Amino acid sequence: MPELPDIVVYIGALERRIFHQKLNRVRVSGPSLLRTVTPPIQELVGKTVCGLRRIGKRIAIGFEQEYWLVLHLMIAGRLHWRDLGSATPGTRVKKLASRRDLAAFDFDSGSLTLSEAGSRRRASIHVAAGAQRLEDFDRGGLEVLEAGLEDFAARLTSESHTLKRALTDPRLISGIGNAYSDEILHAARLSPVALTSRLNDAEVARLYEAVQATLRDWTESLREEAKGGFPEKVTAFRPGMAVHGRYGQPCPRCGANVQRIRYADNETNYCARCQTGGKLLADRSLSRLLKQDWPRTLEELGAMRTK
Repeated sequence: MPELPDIVVYIGALERRIFHQKLNRVRVSGPSLLRTVTPPIQELVGKTVCGLRRIGKRIAIGFEQEYWLVLHLMIAGRLHWRDLGSATPGTRVKKLASRRDLAAFDFDSGSLTLSEAGSRRRASIHVAAGAQRLEDFDRGGLEVLEAGLEDFAARLTSESHTLKRALTDPRLISGIGNAYSDEILHAARLSPVALTSRLNDAEVARLYEAVQATLRDWTESLREEAKGGFPEKVTAFRPGMAVHGRYGQPCPRCGANVQRIRYADNETNYCARCQTGGKLLADRSLSRLLKQDWPRTLEELGAMRTK
């Protein structure tokens, strides 16, 4: 799922292409993508873009008369920028450029398309009229790059959760998901299952610095990767990441193999040596299967593999 760094870079690319541009045509394939009826999405046609903003992991495009188009890409949704000739043959759904394209928004400057890989349609589009309706999409999470240490500490410890859950809860922290939470916790040398209520002041400060550095560094890295073009390589798995998506590969800090906890459609990646004092965190499915044979440390895991 695109997170804060990805969304910030998307918005920067969109500002250069559609700010002060008039929307000429909208095409949406099927009813599942468009989640609002009033106002109708065609109400945006003929109106000029006058602002863009991030709301958590959503992209909000503002139009004249306080209309807003709110895009939530979820896990597999992606945005693309295409020349008009490749995306505007007509208004019927079958005229969209690709079978993966779910929507197209045509401007004089080009066409913004939304695609989604796979068969599970989770991406969504909402249309809102007025600033008050737009606020309904804000889950209330702290904007960490705008917050000081004191505000961050207060929000982090306002409820007792694991660090992984606290960082990815949009009611607590805005814009962080599965990928960057792994990177932040590795940078802070903290366990993903440590409880927020048990952190000391030094650990909270370390986590705050890791949040700031990780999000800022990755935002700048993604900007450089795009090189002024439209970001087309948006992914949760990047070669430069320390632990996320790198299960079984060496930790760049200590060399120990990266471990994981799998649950539902997600997994948490971490370094046991750097983050948990060498303790292996129980993978819900495997630990149930192995029961008493589940290794508790890196040493026990190594011994199992040599038998």
